[in-house]
Amino acid sequence: MPDFDVRLFDGGRMVQRQVQAPDARAIAGLLGVPASNIVSVQTASEPPSDAGRVRGSRFPLRLFSQELSVLLSAGLPLMEALVTLHEKEAVPSVAASLRSVIDGLQRGQPLSASLAARPESFDPLFIAIVSSAERTGQLGDALRAHAGYLAWVEDLRSKLVNASLYPLMLIVAGMSVLLFLLVFVVPRFAGLLEGLNGEMPAASRLLIDLGRVTGQHPWLTVAAGMGLLALPWVLWRQGLLQARVDTLLWTLPTLGSKLRLLALARFYRTASMLLAAGVPVVAALQIARGVVAARLGPALDRAIVSVSRGERLSDALEREGLCTPVSLRMVRVGERSGELATMLGQAAAFYDEELTRLSEVVTRLVNPVLMLLMGGLIGSVIVLMYLPIFQLVEQVQ
Repeated sequence: MPDFDVRLFDGGRMVQRQVQAPDARAIAGLLGVPASNIVSVQTASEPPSDAGRVRGSRFPLRLFSQELSVLLSAGLPLMEALVTLHEKEAVPSVAASLRSVIDGLQRGQPLSASLAARPESFDPLFIAIVSSAERTGQLGDALRAHAGYLAWVEDLRSKLVNASLYPLMLIVAGMSVLLFLLVFVVPRFAGLLEGLNGEMPAASRLLIDLGRVTGQHPWLTVAAGMGLLALPWVLWRQGLLQARVDTLLWTLPTLGSKLRLLALARFYRTASMLLAAGVPVVAALQIARGVVAARLGPALDRAIVSVSRGERLSDALEREGLCTPVSLRMVRVGERSGELATMLGQAAAFYDEELTRLSEVVTRLVNPVLMLLMGGLIGSVIVLMYLPIFQLVEQVQ
């Protein structure tokens, strides 16, 4: 019999087990749990299949959640709603994922298990929300909340990307000007200044020597400059630069506090959405662990252990530094009133204005520094080129 890796809710917690079963439909019976408690099932011996997947394309999870919630709210049965979405889909990879989900439902699997069979399209957060919503019968509402959450994440990401565009343009423009000076201007000044008599400043002499080399190897100089521009991106993609940059940003006086609010707001929104969908508190915290910033991860792990032992969520968050005075009071009100999901959502919304200002903070801090840095480099090159001429004029006078 094949081995299956199974993720399920057990005693209010998300657990993972490996089970031998004749097929995926027999797993619930072997474990002695309701089929609705099973979140995902994967064959242990085989990696997820890439059949029907177009490399480089992403499943539009936000649009899928929004459209499916609208169809369910309009009264369409789940199967008919999925078939409708499949028929209208023109992207082959997305259509293949929807076809796989429909096939799973036709085999008698719950929707969450059918989604889990396509991990390249549906993440664990979405699967957990659907699994809990199946038990509560509020699938449409849960999908609508998930679509709103993804809209918030995408809007925040868009603001941060827009805030970084101008600094990137400054860096590229500044490097282009420096390359132009080193390749075309400095070599010509080097030929002019070599025929001059008199002492030359050491920095100017070094620049002229550099200009002589760049003039002899212009394409190599351009390639080196382009490589220098691409090096941070390569290091970032390989994960060699992310930890250091993250540590630096979090230690900056103003930006660090904004990044902490950003991480807390995303944690609150994720936990709020999961709790509203019916996920138990400990399981919701464990799932939200996957979207929390790395610097808050260890603190959240300790908070999860404390809550699983019976401690109140507000006390655990306060001790681990995972709340602000405002959010702490909101969480305590939610615990007393039984509206913890609502209060966590309101705590995240309270900081939306602060997060909106994050892009302004980045712009105000980074752009002037970059302009001064690039202007200083370009100005230094120009001054060092003209300094020997100024000295010669003084000697003539």
